[in-house]
Amino acid sequence: MSVETNSPIILDIETTELSAEDKELLCHPAVGGMILFTRNFAECKQLQELVKELRSVRADLLLCVDHEGGRVQRFRKGFTHLPAMQSLGALYVESERQALEVSALFGWLMAAELLVYDIDLSFAPVLDLDEKFSTIIGDRAFSDNAEIATLLAEQFISGMRDAGMCATGKHFPGHGGVREDSHLELPVDQRTRADLDNHDLVPFVKLVSQLDGIMPAHIIFPEVDDAPVGFSKTWVTDILKSSLGFAGVVFSDDLSMEGAAIYPSFAERADAALGAGCDSVLVCNNRRGAIDVVEHVEKSRLDLSCRSLQTMKKTRRSWDLKSLQSDSRYDAALKYAELLSR
Repeated sequence: MSVETNSPIILDIETTELSAEDKELLCHPAVGGMILFTRNFAECKQLQELVKELRSVRADLLLCVDHEGGRVQRFRKGFTHLPAMQSLGALYVESERQALEVSALFGWLMAAELLVYDIDLSFAPVLDLDEKFSTIIGDRAFSDNAEIATLLAEQFISGMRDAGMCATGKHFPGHGGVREDSHLELPVDQRTRADLDNHDLVPFVKLVSQLDGIMPAHIIFPEVDDAPVGFSKTWVTDILKSSLGFAGVVFSDDLSMEGAAIYPSFAERADAALGAGCDSVLVCNNRRGAIDVVEHVEKSRLDLSCRSLQTMKKTRRSWDLKSLQSDSRYDAALKYAELLSR
């Protein structure tokens, strides 16, 4: 498969408005995307104006957000509050058909609402397996049952694609087996590859051909490799790309997380992720770190061949609020969102 020269860096901004420094950074040729957080959102009109300004500065940016539902939904007021995905796992026990139908509706609604505001991508769905063991995953997971999680995630992906958004599975090969939060420390999972093949890896293996993007975890699996997954050529290139045949975009998890701090500098973290086979690196919540990565890539890595972030727009569809709200799926999705949020 041919690849394109990429602008691999995704960074963030600090407030609800663009500063002069923000604009300068976003225009850098090594930058290909921007991720939005809750701090960037006040209300829908402001978001609309911010995105309009971003597009005027750099029309081709991939605009991203973590907008899964439940605890991880960056935009609230004016957006449907989706329940945690584990509510669908509970519903599946009662009615398989209904749970699968609702999962597709939630994927569709989540994606369509973001597309109304010209947001290209939500990093979803979560494919980790957990119930309440992990401090960071928990109810973000559809289920701790691999088969149930896979079936529900498949429908969620289908809904996203119907709305016109690509899907990104995370956190490869599974974050639900460690209690520690990789934002705060570097977790170590002592399970063997066989253990993972029989459990955590199942959703990734079964859905690999349906995913446009995958995000590896900042976790070490010493029985497989000594490096954290996102910095491991064994995991990213040999297992994910070669053995599993994943042909989409591999996004690093945020390089400012403590799980990435095994390398002291941000430039080293970017080198390790890109060298392992990641196509894009996220540098969030640390402007100095983002600048260091941009300058480093400018000096040494612009000739890097990797998959273009623009491929994450291949299913892109435009929505307006009137068209969304007049769609027959809209009221059904709202009904289930309210029901399962109780």
